[in-house]
Amino acid sequence: MTVVVPKPVLAITRMQEVFERQAATALRLRSSTADERIARIRKLRDSVIAHADDWYRAAYADFRKPPGEVDLGEILPICVEANDAISHLKKWMKPKRVWPTLLTVGTRSYVQYMPRGRCLIIGPFNYPINLTLGPLVSAIAAGNTAILKPSELTPHMSALIAKVVREVFTEDEVAIFEGEADVAQALQELPFDHIFFTGSPAIGKFVMAAAAKNLASVTLELGGKSPTIVDASANLKLAASNIMWAKFANSGQTCIAPDYVYVHESVKAPWVECCRAELARAYGATLSEQQGSPHLAHMVNARHTTRVKALLDDAKAGGAQTLVGGAVVESACFIQPTLLDSIAADARIMDEEIFGPLLPVIGYSQIDQVIASINAGPKPLALYIYSQSNANIDKVLTHTSSGGACVNHSLMQFLHGNLPFGGVNNSGIGNAHGHYGFKTFSHERGVVRTQFSLAATLFKAGEIPPMIRKLIKSAFRIL
Repeated sequence: MTVVVPKPVLAITRMQEVFERQAATALRLRSSTADERIARIRKLRDSVIAHADDWYRAAYADFRKPPGEVDLGEILPICVEANDAISHLKKWMKPKRVWPTLLTVGTRSYVQYMPRGRCLIIGPFNYPINLTLGPLVSAIAAGNTAILKPSELTPHMSALIAKVVREVFTEDEVAIFEGEADVAQALQELPFDHIFFTGSPAIGKFVMAAAAKNLASVTLELGGKSPTIVDASANLKLAASNIMWAKFANSGQTCIAPDYVYVHESVKAPWVECCRAELARAYGATLSEQQGSPHLAHMVNARHTTRVKALLDDAKAGGAQTLVGGAVVESACFIQPTLLDSIAADARIMDEEIFGPLLPVIGYSQIDQVIASINAGPKPLALYIYSQSNANIDKVLTHTSSGGACVNHSLMQFLHGNLPFGGVNNSGIGNAHGHYGFKTFSHERGVVRTQFSLAATLFKAGEIPPMIRKLIKSAFRIL
């Protein structure tokens, strides 16, 4: 009798086999040189660039992402990440000398950067190349193996990611498993040394719980409701053009996009007019022009279109007014860039992360009210303020908490490779990018080497001599 093994069982068995094979590679990579790691990073970067036309086609097929957005939001960040590692990895890998304390005179100490080992990288759908292969660059730089799980919501881009990975790496170094959410869940059962997840806070909690079973360290790049402030002193045209770009790029499906905007009442009307003009210039003034615009992405699928439409409908039912846009073409997964006013405090759109092209506009009169409102919610991934008032800027930055922040711009904290990128509490745990990404995928091991006998004199078996105890007590407030 022939026994038929179910496909899920076969897939899990294969995951386990690949995971076990990577164990030997992970041990070998502990002693890998900077040149070896750089060669792998360079090969990955070159393959990503070589497939540029394929990325454009795949991104358009998945959610009509414009080629310009693929260049800026997908390929460029990978190249920046790779080039940074190529240029600086030898310096990053060098042990960091640490001066002895008074108690440890006679020792030589340093921090040694060791690979974490076998890593799992779970990528999201909104920027599949960037947010899956970007962490991979850091993992390779730190000397790890990796298994990737790209999003099932962008099948064309995920298939191309798999093709690139298989062109560049053997499965013993980097492997990739495509599939639905059950694939990610099965992978999380394996005892990885580190898990890097990008996605929603709700799913991030499940990832963290799964990692806890194996005491794996985690990096969680999440999201949240990132606030934006336009005060009375702001350059309104700059604020309008920049916020419209930051919000409606990728159809609002950006974790650090402005989620809602506080605008000072004295400039609210002229700022909205600047936004209306900017949207017409960039995407067209009518629904048909915007739906046919080559510069506007669509929602990733029907489910997410329905979800965002429900937020819009709920807001309108509660009295919200449409300032700009407001149309939804569900059959095309298209939602107009939309600005909303007069939104009820209990509207779902003010509680849930929007992740779509809807932007609530809230008038305010006192900056302290804005700060109090921001602090009343979970800590966001990003915060933006447009102002010419240093007093307002300093007050907002001092009295709020967020993963990152920008003054008179948006999104730039992600593109700045020398800054740590990450959230805080609900918006994430840990950092990525550049040297910070290298350290995320490294264990910082403290090493102490004794050179002469002071430490040996103080620390040995048996009773501590009275004179030494006296010296120790006198040093309580000094050392």
